[in-house]
Amino acid sequence: MKVVDGQRSAYRPPTPSPTPLRRGPVLVTAAFAGLGGALIPAAAVPALWRIWQLYAMLFGAVAAVEVVAVVAVLGWPTRKTARFGALTAFAALALWVPSRPLGLLVRLDPWQPADTVVGFTDYVAAGLQVIALFGFLVVARRRAHPRPSALRRVSAWIVLSPVLLLVIATGAAGTVAAGDGIRGTGASALLDGGTVEYCRPGGVPLAMDLRRPAGPGPAPVVLFLHGGGLLFGNRKPSGPGALLAGTRPDELTARGFAVASIDYRLAPAARWPSPLEDARCAVRFLETNATALAIDPARIAVWGTGAGGTLAALVALTPGTHIRAAAALAAPAAFTDFRGMDTLTRASVLLALGRAPATLRSASPLTYPAVGAPPFLVAGGWKSAEFADHLRQAGVTVTTSPDVAAFFAAALR
Repeated sequence: MKVVDGQRSAYRPPTPSPTPLRRGPVLVTAAFAGLGGALIPAAAVPALWRIWQLYAMLFGAVAAVEVVAVVAVLGWPTRKTARFGALTAFAALALWVPSRPLGLLVRLDPWQPADTVVGFTDYVAAGLQVIALFGFLVVARRRAHPRPSALRRVSAWIVLSPVLLLVIATGAAGTVAAGDGIRGTGASALLDGGTVEYCRPGGVPLAMDLRRPAGPGPAPVVLFLHGGGLLFGNRKPSGPGALLAGTRPDELTARGFAVASIDYRLAPAARWPSPLEDARCAVRFLETNATALAIDPARIAVWGTGAGGTLAALVALTPGTHIRAAAALAAPAAFTDFRGMDTLTRASVLLALGRAPATLRSASPLTYPAVGAPPFLVAGGWKSAEFADHLRQAGVTVTTSPDVAAFFAAALR
């Protein structure tokens, strides 16, 4: 005991400072994974704010805390900060699990705004959080090596550098994709020739860009459905979605057609038949608002490329839909037989549609009756020749020339 001013006080040894950890490849990889996993939902917060402010604030708060945790673990690498990083990664995963694996938030899906360009952006964010969680836990439980050999350090970096680069690239791509909606849909009043909201399934607003030709009078309208295998792309003429969506209908307005390009929900965030339901909703919107949009409801056509062409064919084959013509370019016509299909296309189909035979059949235009269908342009795509024969046997006029503008000029005159 030590006597101070006549009083006894217990001796308290100095508290040891936390043992610092090395900024090795495991810690750095976990930190960048956590950073990417946080930035992806953060980039979608502006779009989410316009729909559900409570979720936007929650997503923003969790992302901000995780960014702080990443800065802390990189600036002061200790077991305590590593545990803090693991806790924030777990909290971010807790926001994702109810929406996707558990499917508890069907009516209000807060991750949908992040999936407007790539349908599995939220899965990318979750995967990065899993890497961050396990990486931080490994670092927090590992014994410190104050002086590891140079060979050990170099070997560790060589082994994990590809993983680190992949994590950085994935996080950056996911952030760009999720942030495509920062500028918003620009949804406004009708008759301005810009962007309107045509449908709101599950509380998620879907946008339509409408371009009209010069001149007075109601114009025939072509509903354009972008490609991307039901997994990628959006309606916009530029940006990451345009790079993934394929051909754009730039020449039609010069030929006197109005063009309506839409966003539709992407897989696997939205399961089939969500994209088809959105396309049909767009047709109903055009019919209902034809006068306000200065279009002719009796002259509505659909055009799509790739998977968008498949959707266009399905819309045109829907009973009761008043479609005057349909064009499907490079569009798969059947998913019930994968023999001869390349591995990449087959993998994208299974990711978008799953393996259920009923779903694959419902997404295949070749399986639908074609009697009474409008004139079709069918040019390229899996089973397209069989689909063209199927249409001809039902008495449908079929064109195989890829000149879409000439086809619509003849069909909608």
